[in-house]
Amino acid sequence: MKKNIITVAMTGASGNMGQAVVNEIMKLNYVRVRLLFLPDKRERVLTKKWTKKYGERMEIFFGNIKNEGDCQKLVKDVDYVVNMAAVIPPLADKRPDLARDANVTGAKNIVNAIEALACQPKLIHVSTVAIYGNRNYLHPWGRVGDPLLPSAYDEYGTGKLIGERYVLDSEVKNWVVLRQTGIVYEKLLMSNVSDGLIFHTCFNVPIEWVSDRDSGVLVKNIIAKDYHNHPSDFWKKVYNIGGGKNFRTTGYEFFNMGFDMIGGSVEKFMKPNWQATRNFHCMWFSDSDELEKRFHFQSESLETFWANVKKKFWYFSLAKLLPPKAIFALIIKPLLKDENAPYRWVKEGNVGRINAFFGGKSQWESISAEWKNFAVWGKNQIEGYDYHKTIEETSAEKYKLSHGYDESKPDSELSLEDLQDAARFRGGKCLASTFTKGDWYTKVEWQCADGHIFLASPYTVLKAGHWCPHCIREGHWDFDRQAKKNPFYAQVWYDSHEREENATYYIDENGRSALAS
Repeated sequence: MKKNIITVAMTGASGNMGQAVVNEIMKLNYVRVRLLFLPDKRERVLTKKWTKKYGERMEIFFGNIKNEGDCQKLVKDVDYVVNMAAVIPPLADKRPDLARDANVTGAKNIVNAIEALACQPKLIHVSTVAIYGNRNYLHPWGRVGDPLLPSAYDEYGTGKLIGERYVLDSEVKNWVVLRQTGIVYEKLLMSNVSDGLIFHTCFNVPIEWVSDRDSGVLVKNIIAKDYHNHPSDFWKKVYNIGGGKNFRTTGYEFFNMGFDMIGGSVEKFMKPNWQATRNFHCMWFSDSDELEKRFHFQSESLETFWANVKKKFWYFSLAKLLPPKAIFALIIKPLLKDENAPYRWVKEGNVGRINAFFGGKSQWESISAEWKNFAVWGKNQIEGYDYHKTIEETSAEKYKLSHGYDESKPDSELSLEDLQDAARFRGGKCLASTFTKGDWYTKVEWQCADGHIFLASPYTVLKAGHWCPHCIREGHWDFDRQAKKNPFYAQVWYDSHEREENATYYIDENGRSALAS
């Protein structure tokens, strides 16, 4: 018999996606929520606002996802858990300990707390596109199952990858992983002019955004449809959250949209050699329609987003009255001196960061400071890579990466031979001697090229793109070495790295970026 009222527990409700989820999900009159908040001033202000608005439909308690007891209290006697907790850059770069607490320890605590219950709630775990690592015009389209290669020094992406895998390998009966892409939200413009992180977004990177509101609608619709007996084939899978064709663009174009708010442009306020040329993340999703077909949440576009921002923050237009030099002095110049800015890395000789984001000092020096000498993909200036044709959805198949097994077969026909093929394509072995055809979720034994032996389900490896958990470590990135033995990784890694590169990037005992080669 269906419950009249269901309870949804949430972490990360104070974030941009989290607030949108709360605002949308409270439109369902049969839902009450339980929220775990950090006991800080900002979150206390938000709880007062929501408590006044929603009253007894909202239960709030203060704690920390890194504490097992708080997670146990959160998930007890609820129907759904939405884990959106995350510490993201730039804070994740500056405080990797906090990132670890939320992105790794927190995810494990939530899973463990659910596993311990006789009657388990369903888990909606929000992961990130950052786990895929860098993409450019050579492979701009991607999908679930592609290699997971978080960028060097990206504690956020690496931690979220580890946390996600814990969900996939868990004994939670009903879970789903949603890999969230970059979110556009009302205060995005001001939030991104406070840190050198703005210079990490490559000009020629393909980006598929999504709005905070659409993400909120998605989570609401997942719960609503499941409440009304949505087909169970949705659960125990991984999906990419993207905004679809109306949110696909490049780094260069997106910056132009933002600068247009103040009467400027990328080329008026920035120089090509200020921006990283690799070691970012984001791509266009060839499978972002999978969630859309099920839940019909994509209602906005980049054009409508910027139009709404212009309407609400009308005073941005006053900046058009200022000369470009004044805008540069007030906004851009201070950021160039930020510890997270590539320009400062070059000035200080930060070899690790320069190598990671450019390939080396000589590669950075080869980037022109003049726009007339810099090829912009979005302006169709890269010969052989027609931007306008590439961004068409019909081009996605051309850029499809191999996952190492016969994907044309029905899922029910998955065989031991498929597992062995996939393992070989990753430079390793499937050590299982027997296998039940079509069994995607029973763990089997694998071995990577380094000899590490591990257990993972065929879904985790073949469908979700994970491989050896021992080779993925926080504070340590050595994909140059791994790609040499792993064709699965190599097919995308060498889009932005040279085969001769042999660097290991790590965070030293003092929390500084370091490089070994």
